[in-house]
Amino acid sequence: MTGTTHEILEFIKENEVKFIRLGFCDLFGFHKNISIMADGLQSAFENGVSFDAHAISGFRGVTRSDLFLFPDPSTLTALPWRPGPGRVAQFFCDVKNPDGTEFPRDGRALLKRVVRRCKEMGYSCKIGAECEFYLFKADEEGEPTSATFDKGGYLDVAPPLDKGGNIRREICLALEEMGIKPETSHHEQGPGQNEIDFEFGGALTCADNFLTFKTAVKAIAARNGLFASFCPKPILNAPGNGMHVNVSLLRNGDNIFGGAQEGNLSAADGFIAGILDKTPEITAFLNPTANSYERLGKFEAPKYVSWSHQNRSQLIRIPAAAGEKMRMELRSPDPSLNPYLAFALIISAGLDGMENGAALPPPVDADLYAADGSLLKTLVPLPESLGEAVALAENSEFAKGVLGEETFSKYLSAKRGEAADFAATEYKEEFYKERYFGVI
Repeated sequence: MTGTTHEILEFIKENEVKFIRLGFCDLFGFHKNISIMADGLQSAFENGVSFDAHAISGFRGVTRSDLFLFPDPSTLTALPWRPGPGRVAQFFCDVKNPDGTEFPRDGRALLKRVVRRCKEMGYSCKIGAECEFYLFKADEEGEPTSATFDKGGYLDVAPPLDKGGNIRREICLALEEMGIKPETSHHEQGPGQNEIDFEFGGALTCADNFLTFKTAVKAIAARNGLFASFCPKPILNAPGNGMHVNVSLLRNGDNIFGGAQEGNLSAADGFIAGILDKTPEITAFLNPTANSYERLGKFEAPKYVSWSHQNRSQLIRIPAAAGEKMRMELRSPDPSLNPYLAFALIISAGLDGMENGAALPPPVDADLYAADGSLLKTLVPLPESLGEAVALAENSEFAKGVLGEETFSKYLSAKRGEAADFAATEYKEEFYKERYFGVI
């Protein structure tokens, strides 16, 4: 919903909304929120709502722990799974210091800056996310088990193979009611694995919608006695959960990927080349857990820096599409990422490539899962572990420049510790289960 604060306050009153959730994202991609009563919304718009930033991972120390949430009026949505009486609505918020200045580790503010840069260069960027998740059975106390909801495979229909149809239907209806338009939904390759893709939009809107999507999926799964996992690799011998990031770039309303079907990408060459060049050094932000690296290189997840048309073994794929849907698809990211940081880095890499006239290498028209070793030796591999990804990122002046020194250092310090914890464990499956499975 968009409108003035007065119109929003009228909507809240007329629809008997009693509770307002003020949402934001921590440094590591976790959706956080604080609830206020509806009659406090006017004050929240004017003065913000304070919270203890020391208690939010990656934000602030205990000696200067106050930060404020200011709701963005354009992000109002009512939560369909929390109906009346006592309806609940949510806003995404800008995080600010007590003096009203931007908090430097607010991912929304960072992404807004990148979107402004894009606009200043004469472009508008659209992003669509394709997100996979697993449905597991929950026990009597609602805790997740290792038993998947079904044993279905790709595009299976109806029980006993696909038992998730009604859950996906409920999720899609909820998303639609919230103003997020689902485009496709289906059973994915893994047992109990599902995918729902929602309509592309502006980068900031897509990042907000991604957090809402994960929250909606988890809430509706729990309501049905299930647990939804966005863990990159919740079952080690089954397909992982990817989050393919589809990017299109428009100039004066024209999609620069317009020549894709004829094999002519000249207008988009620099953008794609920039992302190819920078992906290894930003992989710690696109694949931010130790578990993420179990997924890469298997079950259609990429392992090398390469691109091609339609080919699902590549890092970047140019899908068969027409009109406004012409785009590039980055296939390495997974759903454990912080969408604001990830989108900011991806877009910035593409814009840098355009500004610097980066040359797009020839497409690799081969199945890289079955390719000859002589071909693979010519390709740059993606990092094979979180530790390797962090080491690459630490030397990235590009990532530091996009994120700023504070965000860059704080994030990588935490990930360096996470990688060290994983390297020290003898039981990686237990590490994954305790650290990620019930959280992501």
